[in-house]
Amino acid sequence: MRKLYLLAAGAMLIATPAFAADDTLTIGMTLSQTGSLNIDSLAQQRGAELWRDEVNDAGGIKVGDKHYKVRFVTYDDQSQGARVQQLYTRLIVQDKAQFLFGPYSSGLCATAAVITEQYGRLMLITGGAEPKTYTLGNKYLVQVLSSADHYLTGAINALKTKSPHAKVAFVYSDDPFSKAVVLAAREQAKAGGLTIVLDEAYAPSTTDFGPIINKIIASSAEALLGGGHYTDGATLARQIYDQKANLKYVSLLVAPDSPEFASLGPAAFGITVPSQWEIQATYKPQFGPTGAEFVKAFEAKFKAPPDYHSATGYAGGALLQHAIEQAGSIDADKVVAALNAMDVTTFFGHFKIATDAAHHGLQIGHEMVLAQWQKKNGQLQREVVWPKAAQTADLLYPLH
Repeated sequence: MRKLYLLAAGAMLIATPAFAADDTLTIGMTLSQTGSLNIDSLAQQRGAELWRDEVNDAGGIKVGDKHYKVRFVTYDDQSQGARVQQLYTRLIVQDKAQFLFGPYSSGLCATAAVITEQYGRLMLITGGAEPKTYTLGNKYLVQVLSSADHYLTGAINALKTKSPHAKVAFVYSDDPFSKAVVLAAREQAKAGGLTIVLDEAYAPSTTDFGPIINKIIASSAEALLGGGHYTDGATLARQIYDQKANLKYVSLLVAPDSPEFASLGPAAFGITVPSQWEIQATYKPQFGPTGAEFVKAFEAKFKAPPDYHSATGYAGGALLQHAIEQAGSIDADKVVAALNAMDVTTFFGHFKIATDAAHHGLQIGHEMVLAQWQKKNGQLQREVVWPKAAQTADLLYPLH
């Protein structure tokens, strides 16, 4: 019996997976599982989860002679900055996360960065575009998506081709990301010959845009640029339609890029959105999946199409994996050095960060597109309308 037991025990040892606890990479992050940032945060989370699952199914991340499987530790930040520093401290000190993904939104990322820099942990930011965070001497932050000062550049350039001296209303959420976008867009609009007839910020929790829409109508604006995140942006779009503001052009941040925006029906039609990535993009990746492969895998897993938040979530993981493999190490400084040296293309587009001390980690390689909700075969769908090199349809102008 003893021989049989030893044989059985030996068989069990052979069958045991080669990934022990010390062969696991722990990546920590907070998610907005509740609160106003929930929809965009969920999309980002799903992209990251797809990357993790594909990595683990393929045997893990190869580092020298070892393979590391990926484990996520996540907490709900409730869309509140007050929770973020506490939770990122917990991720590092108690959960021993070796790497971190940022929360969703520029404000929460800036709050998390105070902690991650203090502890020297690399944090890839896939959901924060405000550039100010990268001017504070941080060494362990890496931005995946284009910074906020480029978000409305394409929307302004596209508008100028249709109405070179259009009257523009800026209506935007009073949050760090949206204000950073509009700060740059104001100057771009003025330099481009457009006339600003209204400049109005609103509380992110706003649900009644009636008074602001009355101001838009009174200003005789032809175009509206602004918005913020999903909840406020979708509400603003619906109420603009309901109040018959008769704008010729509307470009809103973030919200129209979600597949859920189509549920607004006719209120969604013609709305444009600056997008970090679109399903139709045909970048030729140097590693990782093609755009078509990513879309197919995402839809198979989540039974819904991805938006750019999902794409950035996945791309952040793919870039971290590539950096670890290039560095041949999981040491944070070596992985940051590998990211500093990268000048690569993924399905998400070009990746290259600033490496000077004054802007370290700022994304300088990625380019954005402008998408518009149009009807095709009776169904609402997004089409790329700018730049012309990436166009899948002509810009619809005017809307009314």
